[in-house]
Amino acid sequence: MIMKFNFTKLASVACALAMLSSAHSADLQPPAYANISFGPHPHQQFDVFLPTKGNPPYPAVICYGSLWSAGKDPRCSGPYLPLGVAVVAVESRTLSDAVAEKINPPVSWPLLDARRVVQFVRLNAAQWKLDPDRIALSGASQAALPALYVACAGEKADPNASDPVEKVSTKVLGVAVLRGQPSIDPKRMQEWVPGVEWGVPCWGMSFKDSLNKYDELLPLIKQWSPDALLNKDTPPIYFYNNEGLTQPPNTDPMGFKVHSPAWGLGFQRLALERGNHNVLVQYPGHNVDKMPSFTDFIREILLPVSK
Repeated sequence: MIMKFNFTKLASVACALAMLSSAHSADLQPPAYANISFGPHPHQQFDVFLPTKGNPPYPAVICYGSLWSAGKDPRCSGPYLPLGVAVVAVESRTLSDAVAEKINPPVSWPLLDARRVVQFVRLNAAQWKLDPDRIALSGASQAALPALYVACAGEKADPNASDPVEKVSTKVLGVAVLRGQPSIDPKRMQEWVPGVEWGVPCWGMSFKDSLNKYDELLPLIKQWSPDALLNKDTPPIYFYNNEGLTQPPNTDPMGFKVHSPAWGLGFQRLALERGNHNVLVQYPGHNVDKMPSFTDFIREILLPVSK
């Protein structure tokens, strides 16, 4: 049976926690190209924001929107445009779309869209003055999951595909994660953050059921969860958090657990076990040398000549 979820509540919580920019929407630069479709579904579209400094072709950050309800996050353009980096703000098919269509697992729809948009942007980069060889990904909270999936899944280009988009490389130079969750494995996440319950709609069942049916879910977890796909060749990943490991006063306990930097630390330990030394974790009291923010990280990987 397909579970019913309160996507509206989930989406409102996620929007309240988004941190990509402190700018008000009214102050944001409008996109140079808007509502570009990368698939037949009405939720498969993106906007392109071009910087006012630098020269084309511009490096680009692809920023993913909500998993729970459809929408782009234009605020993601705020931190990156001043660097001379273009931004692609993505809207994709959601978990609610997938649940409505009885897709198994629901999370496959937004994650496949995350991969396709990288290929679509790379194939058509010249149309929007973008550099196809300098692409990074970013996402805040729930939107980190598609970015991490694409990076950890590695090269998924299919040279034999009939669709020219699917022939294009899916590789990226790195991922900037803001208070994000790098796992949809219910057991792993509770090892990293005891008591946390997150990502319920991803598997189309309650969190309790995902634990009870863990062995049944394991093949899907290995296919879709970023931590399962993480390997020594995964590109650099930067986890940024404005809170530490101690819960601040007057905050919701589960909300804190869902966005704790402990997720990034667990992912970093796993990366080291697999021979990958490119996972960085920044939070108060735990600093990354010379890269105190996610914008410094993006500058480092996309604009190396500016070092």
